Amino acid sequence: MHIRADRDDLADAFTRSNRAVGLKTSLPILQGVLCQAIGNKLRVTGSDTEITVRTAVEVEVMDEGRFVVPGRLVTDAIRRMPDGVVSIRSSEGNVEIEGNGPRFMLRQLAIEDYPDLEEPDSTGSVQVDGDALVRGITQVIVAASSDSARPILTGVLMEDGESGLRLVATDSYRLAVKDLADVSVSGSALVPARGLRELGRTVAAAVINVAIREREVVFTSERGSLSVRLIEGTFPNYRQLLPGDYPNEVLVEKDRLLEAVGRAALVAEDHIPIRLKLTDGGVHMAVSRRDVGDEAELVEGQYQGEDESVSIAFNSRYLSDGVAVLDGDRVRVEVRDGFKPSVIRAEGEDDFFYLLMPVRV
Repeated sequence: MHIRADRDDLADAFTRSNRAVGLKTSLPILQGVLCQAIGNKLRVTGSDTEITVRTAVEVEVMDEGRFVVPGRLVTDAIRRMPDGVVSIRSSEGNVEIEGNGPRFMLRQLAIEDYPDLEEPDSTGSVQVDGDALVRGITQVIVAASSDSARPILTGVLMEDGESGLRLVATDSYRLAVKDLADVSVSGSALVPARGLRELGRTVAAAVINVAIREREVVFTSERGSLSVRLIEGTFPNYRQLLPGDYPNEVLVEKDRLLEAVGRAALVAEDHIPIRLKLTDGGVHMAVSRRDVGDEAELVEGQYQGEDESVSIAFNSRYLSDGVAVLDGDRVRVEVRDGFKPSVIRAEGEDDFFYLLMPVRV
């Protein structure tokens, strides 16, 4: 194989495909990317068999062919080439990368060991606003668990809701729900959060096509495709936690609240709860740690409720995560009492909410 193309175009295609390359794997071949020169395109595929990213770039093809080369090494090599045209040539088990002086000679991996990956099936796919989808995933994914012992909770549920596509994630301590209006995916899927994190970094575009298959979900765009194998199992019945009426709420500035939580977290770290008292004037926030000290401050805001005041405590990181992903400048914290889940929303935002379990103190 022999191709020539602009360095930046090549670097972009290899960087995005390399996002799916298996860095910690018992199969060394999965540390490589599959390169195929066909017609006037170079196709680059990276996969750990759970997540597969396929990209393509227009190139000048002198000789068609295919090879597998270590993904991280070839990507870094192309990035470090000087500006301008880069040539990639494979022969006798080597891959030569050359451009404007520098030259790399990399060893190929055994192409016969590379897994036989099925082409992504986008039949019946649904067009979705790419920016809205990536933003929605970013908002809910903070509530997904990272505990591999509970695989069901490491995913994001994609399903048809009352108004459109609904994205849901929970780690049992918090719940995030996002609705994308006027979108129907005709089914449901439990998608690993780690795969969805790669959507914005790989094939995100103005328009993304989404197809839910029996064993995977496929995202395609003008930039390529991302295939993610689904999690098998039943997602928790989150609907029983959907918020109803909350008698007490406070409206505060988002940035001011985040700054205050950040200061309190210096004392709290991750295991000492932050105490909040909602009352006239805003939120009195306090944290105390016997062996370190304490921190307290008032976050000014507008309080209204049936109780003169209400106190509740939260894990500082969970609280910060939820507030940080809200859109808008002001945050509404809705509370029943100190023992029941509370809801955090952006002012005027009805398509996303973050439900947080309190900590007993």
